[in-house]
Amino acid sequence: MAETQAQPAYPKGLDFEQVWAALMENREQIKEVNKRFGDFTKRFGEVVEYMIAPNLREKFKELGLIFPKANSNSNVRDYDNDIFFEVDVMLENGDKAMLVEIKTKPSTEDVQDHVERLEKMRKYANLHSDKRSFLGAVAGVVMTDNVKEYVLKQGFYVIEPSGETFSITPPKGQPKEW
Repeated sequence: MAETQAQPAYPKGLDFEQVWAALMENREQIKEVNKRFGDFTKRFGEVVEYMIAPNLREKFKELGLIFPKANSNSNVRDYDNDIFFEVDVMLENGDKAMLVEIKTKPSTEDVQDHVERLEKMRKYANLHSDKRSFLGAVAGVVMTDNVKEYVLKQGFYVIEPSGETFSITPPKGQPKEW
């Protein structure tokens, strides 16, 4: 005797097309929720930048790095050489520049993106006779131990909350310079 496959039970009076239409409506609502959540996390990231950026120079000064100039949201758009990137915060002096990536919760992929950003910065600087060395730092509100370790292994400084302010952990050994 052959078994018959059970048909799904819909609420009384609903057919497949009506259930499908309800699912599609829910899908659109989920898209809207995801968009709003994305907007929220972007805004939260901006708040983090505004909290950290103003005090970065003072914190790096405590580590012996003096940067009289600070720029938020810098970007390079070199169409002639096909070099494009953005920097959340760039601290500068005559000899060095520090490129700081700020994330709510940085990942190893974010760190690798920052390595690539510094490589692009070096390439751009070389094309424009900029002989400064470039350093990197990654700031995060929530930073897992493995990401922190990865950041330090890349030769970057780690910036993370500490009480009412934040702390900077230098990389082990010499920081990497590009």
